[in-house]
Amino acid sequence: MGNGTATADLDVQLEKHRVELTGYCYRMLGSSFEAEDAVQDTLVRAWRSYEKFEGRSSLRSWLYRIATNVCLDMLNAGNKRARPVDLTDATPLAQAALSPRPDHTWLEPVPDARVLPSVSDPAEAAVAKESVRLAFMAALQKLPPKQRAVLILREVLAWKASEVAELLGTSVASVNSALQRARATLAESPGEADGDVSDELDEEQRKLLERYVAAFEGYDMKALTALLHEDAIMTMPPFDLWLRGTGDITGFMTTIGAACAGSRLMPVAVNGLPGFAHYKPDPEKGGFTPWAIQVLELSEGRLVGLHCFLDTARWFPLFELPSHLDVEGKPDEGE
Repeated sequence: MGNGTATADLDVQLEKHRVELTGYCYRMLGSSFEAEDAVQDTLVRAWRSYEKFEGRSSLRSWLYRIATNVCLDMLNAGNKRARPVDLTDATPLAQAALSPRPDHTWLEPVPDARVLPSVSDPAEAAVAKESVRLAFMAALQKLPPKQRAVLILREVLAWKASEVAELLGTSVASVNSALQRARATLAESPGEADGDVSDELDEEQRKLLERYVAAFEGYDMKALTALLHEDAIMTMPPFDLWLRGTGDITGFMTTIGAACAGSRLMPVAVNGLPGFAHYKPDPEKGGFTPWAIQVLELSEGRLVGLHCFLDTARWFPLFELPSHLDVEGKPDEGE
């Protein structure tokens, strides 16, 4: 086999693992962009050192070992990403102020397609979705890096303790101890719930989302209030402000957020949850301009969380979304 053919074959073999590795690195790092950087670094390192790969483990295990080392190196800076609810108390509407924090503060959204590989087992697919939801991701960020790796490998990816020990260069007893400590930490700090969205939306949930779209696009606060749980929360990274309760949420939308009246929503698959790309009216060009990626949490027939990620210059290209909609709410020509 010629060198060109061998190189192409290796590229194909490595590329097959990109999505699952991105999911692993995303869970480790809490950042969609850092995860993609980590995976690219992993694949480059693997390509350069493939001649040293002796095949004592599978190619997949070897790639996870490289990816783990890359992520641990990146986490040495000590940064822990979070949601607004992890950093401050809820702010009453009367005191609401939009104070941004740096990008590296925040847990970032991610398109499902970039981190959830196709699997035939429904139970496996459900676990994968649950493990990238915002509340679980925020809980992972509270763990020391090696405990985080152990928990993900053992409980999300279903690796054996012996396999994790070999990957981390430690003992089975050490892996089991780290897993026990990680579980205890997560049990002590459950945080906000992600709701009860199933792997596939049921009929009731689909109808709830349809009513939400109608209420939001119509900016009908009475209809929206009927869909929100009384203790629903709304967050808006990069701002650290977050609101709790129907009155403060709808009050914000009709005051500080009044420019969103008449918006359009496009569905997106994000963090294993229902979501929408939010376009608000564009007063300069007409039509609609990107405003936020919305991630929705549902429970018992109500919305319990509305998380709006506002850095559209980063998120809309990541989700491969149009940069503008025409007056009919359709992508402009050439988009």
